[in-house]
Amino acid sequence: MNGRLFSVSTALCVLLLPLALSPNHADAQSRWQDDAPGRTHRIDVAKLPAPFATASARDFPAIQPKPGEASLKLPPGFKIDVFTRDVDGPRVMRVAPNGDIFVAETGQGRIKVLKPFADGASVASSTVYASGLTRPFGMQFYPAGATPQWLYVAEENRVVRFRYGSGDGKATAEPEVVVAQLASTGGGHYTRDLVFSPDGRRMFVAVGSLSNVAEDMPKKTADEIKAWEAAHGVGAAWGREENRADVLVFDVGSNQGKPFATGIRNCVALAVQPGSGDVWCTVNERDALGDNLVPDYSTRVREGGFYGWPWYYMGDKEDPRHAGERADLKGKTITPDVPYEAHSAAVGFTFYTATSGRSAFPADYVGDAFAVFHGSWNRADRTGHKVVRVPIENGKPTGEYEDFLVGFIGPDGKPWGRPSYITAMNDGALLLGDDDGDVIYRISYAR
Repeated sequence: MNGRLFSVSTALCVLLLPLALSPNHADAQSRWQDDAPGRTHRIDVAKLPAPFATASARDFPAIQPKPGEASLKLPPGFKIDVFTRDVDGPRVMRVAPNGDIFVAETGQGRIKVLKPFADGASVASSTVYASGLTRPFGMQFYPAGATPQWLYVAEENRVVRFRYGSGDGKATAEPEVVVAQLASTGGGHYTRDLVFSPDGRRMFVAVGSLSNVAEDMPKKTADEIKAWEAAHGVGAAWGREENRADVLVFDVGSNQGKPFATGIRNCVALAVQPGSGDVWCTVNERDALGDNLVPDYSTRVREGGFYGWPWYYMGDKEDPRHAGERADLKGKTITPDVPYEAHSAAVGFTFYTATSGRSAFPADYVGDAFAVFHGSWNRADRTGHKVVRVPIENGKPTGEYEDFLVGFIGPDGKPWGRPSYITAMNDGALLLGDDDGDVIYRISYAR
């Protein structure tokens, strides 16, 4: 990824930064103070520190009022504006074919519909589409195309669908239950994203773990493990973690699913890559191993693949809290495609596909992805609170990521925003939610 002039003009601020003569590269110990649009990061998993090399910090991000000297920074030509403040804890956002924006207000148990003005710059009206849901998160229109008939919604422990007609601002009937129960336990990680395969025949649902690292999972004998994995997949957890830390797959029309991939601690965001049809996960990894362990990540998800949790991480690196328990899994773990700085709290992910529209980004962004970092709590030196670009070359990730939007951490190290999800509007602009700030921003490019 080439270096870029780090300047930006936004409706929130105007900031000029000096010309970068060459790319800035960051390692696993990079500082948030050095984040800047265009700065490239690559986490070398071979050079990760040993577990417990540092103490395990607890520094939860208490959001502060925006300091007067704080500013959001983007690459040149981009600007960021407030799209709406008429939201309460916005998480997943999906854009209907007609341009309406559906927003999951997860903590409020509802879905809101935002109808933008004709210029797309702000919201003309909003209505509550559905309420009384249990932590709604993932949403998808089905089938794909200009005239979907349903809005599927993943709640904390089930999937429902609403009959949908273009322009609907409120649900016209009670939801139908598609999957009555995703896992036998509640609690723990509760965000459930969902996507469909390009042919519309399969539905994928991400179910995060109950715990940090399955500390209380009961022991099994080798024969018991063999029988368990024959039914649930290599590396599948059991006990109270059954059907958790997995991506589940269902044939559309069936409520009986199975693990598609295992050992994925908390896949907060699912996405399907245009062209290849690959399923991607963006993952919060485990805590309490030190400041720089374990990297979060985005990765292509292989059917039948095992990604390590809870016994291993980043390939065959054994978690010392499960030392010696699953030697049979060594060599069977998949190393993720794009590791992120540990504890960034990667929560959102979308591929950029817009090739036209008044706010469409330059052509070299098409096919790349954007990931959203919610912000750290388990790291002494804060990280995250930003949006990064994930380069894709010839249909494959390069393993690097690049700062795109930074500035949510004030000069005193205290954050004033927590970006939570990202999606593209029909005109090519990106919408970015901040669930602590109760705001959605609009990022556009001026041609």
